Amino acid sequence: MTDDDRVFKALADSTRRFLLDRLFARDGRTLTELESELEMTRFGVMKHLRVLEDAGLVIARRSGREKLHFLNPVPIRLVHDRWVSKYAEPWAAALSGLKHTLEEQTMEKVFEIYIKTTPERLWQAITDPEMRRKYTFGVAVTSDWTPGSTYKGEASWGSTPTTMAILEGENLEVDPPRRLVQSFRALWSDDVVREGTSRVTWDIEPIGDSCRLTVVHDQLRQGANEELYGGWPMVLSGLKTLLETGEMLTTPGSLQYATAP
Repeated sequence: MTDDDRVFKALADSTRRFLLDRLFARDGRTLTELESELEMTRFGVMKHLRVLEDAGLVIARRSGREKLHFLNPVPIRLVHDRWVSKYAEPWAAALSGLKHTLEEQTMEKVFEIYIKTTPERLWQAITDPEMRRKYTFGVAVTSDWTPGSTYKGEASWGSTPTTMAILEGENLEVDPPRRLVQSFRALWSDDVVREGTSRVTWDIEPIGDSCRLTVVHDQLRQGANEELYGGWPMVLSGLKTLLETGEMLTTPGSLQYATAP
């Protein structure tokens, strides 16, 4: 069964779509919370969550004694890029929109994708400015990639290109080719500048002939501007396309997505 088959199978069931809707409304729910909203046994809810996890649509993470469940929109973005965007891009972009009703002071967003590549090649794609530019719509990120060093992202757009600062931060933890933890500050508009500093963690895990890349964007304030994290599905989709095919995504992106981290 292909990845697309798993996604379509998972989305075909109304209960599973309901679970995704609940996580869309608020991420990081426990099994008990999700079970309380369904007239179904705990075991039944667990089975549906397992199908969603197998399709990559839900990611489970431990927090102390609790197991929290997060919506992962990346597989939907990949289906969108392959099957939908060439037919109806203007309305289909809403598939990857992330809107949240938040109850905590801070929130985290979790994104996961499998890429047929090596950890070393994936690390290179994350840290090499020219490779990074190809899947972040012209934003090149430069740094010496040592713990405590700074990094910055810049781009040049328009008919008379002018270099523009897009993002900056500090490399808090650097463990090539496995893990990169960074503070993150967006600079592309006054609205995102006011959001202050958040954190991005890249975790690379080799799985057979592929890698599982998990990106966690956390320390986001309650009600944070969606521009800070809304572009991750498109960025990771572009990263996968680049490493597996050598091609760049042709899906047009708005400035919001073009300037995602």
